[in-house]
Amino acid sequence: MHGSACVRQARKVETEGKVKESSASFLSLDLNLNLVRFETMAESAQLYYSGGRYLRDQFPYRVFKIAVDAGFTCPNRDGAAGRGGCVFCNNASFSSNSRQARTSVASQIEDGIRFYRERLAGHKFIVYFQAYTNTYGSLEQLRRVYDQAMDHPDVVGLAIGTRPDCVPDPVLDLLKEYAGRTHLWLELGLQSSHDVTLRRLNRRHTYAQFLDAVRRAQQRALRVCAHAILGLPGETRDMMLVTADRLAQLAVEGLKLHHLYVTTGTELERSYRRSAIRVLRLREYIGLVCDFLERIPSSVVVQRVTGEVAEPYVVAPHWGVTKLQVIHSINEEFRRRGTRQGCRVKQVEAEAQAQVKEVMERS
Repeated sequence: MHGSACVRQARKVETEGKVKESSASFLSLDLNLNLVRFETMAESAQLYYSGGRYLRDQFPYRVFKIAVDAGFTCPNRDGAAGRGGCVFCNNASFSSNSRQARTSVASQIEDGIRFYRERLAGHKFIVYFQAYTNTYGSLEQLRRVYDQAMDHPDVVGLAIGTRPDCVPDPVLDLLKEYAGRTHLWLELGLQSSHDVTLRRLNRRHTYAQFLDAVRRAQQRALRVCAHAILGLPGETRDMMLVTADRLAQLAVEGLKLHHLYVTTGTELERSYRRSAIRVLRLREYIGLVCDFLERIPSSVVVQRVTGEVAEPYVVAPHWGVTKLQVIHSINEEFRRRGTRQGCRVKQVEAEAQAQVKEVMERS
């Protein structure tokens, strides 16, 4: 059963969303600008705080993220923390810049700007340092790379993807400096709040290290976006929801979710071929996303709700749907339930307090 508070909270947005979705169905699709309008209407109908809506709230112009590969590596690959990387990691599967001869950051930005301006009428851009660990280098190297992005007059922000064990204080101080000049996000790959899962994934960091990284970033007023994966090997629904509750308590500003997918050339593929793991069906994933987001405060920006993998690299799952269809299905499930992002936060907090009280009364 879903609480009446969830139902009341969702009802107004649901009504508005249906009107806007029906309007969107009459749009002509013969121009790219019409696709832009369609996407904007679809985002306005969402029952969670999407990344697109956040960007419209923050900027008076249309902003896109440009992902770049700055040539960093990872301490879980070069031996500093481990070898072989995470069991699921194949950067080429999700980063187009990692599938070809790497060019300069400045050149990748120019290519991205050209694409978004010609296809989707983009105005300004956030440079997303995506591939591998983008704080894993000397301060001089980091500054040199970040400055290549900042030097472009149409770049209005940076998003720095990294690991929680690769943000020492001097690096956070450097990011604080950039945050004073531009719209900056620190993206920390958590994946799971359970150390047993992190060990299984060969992550080579702990949940405690993630907590420490978030605390020190928040002391510097840095925006933190946490990454989590649903359907990880060995994790139950309850374990995934514990991760949601822990992130809600941490007051991170952003969240990226995606399903576990198996890509070629990974340890995960070898496990999958041996039938040692299973992947989620689409309906399972849709339900888990809604379960997860119901427990995340409505102020948290949900920057991603599904992964995008280049088809030649996908081993499983093969859902046969587009990103927009997944997003539509998530919102349809919210409407079916009569719920939305954040509607269970107070209920979860009250249950936790009741459990603490019960334990204290027994002791």
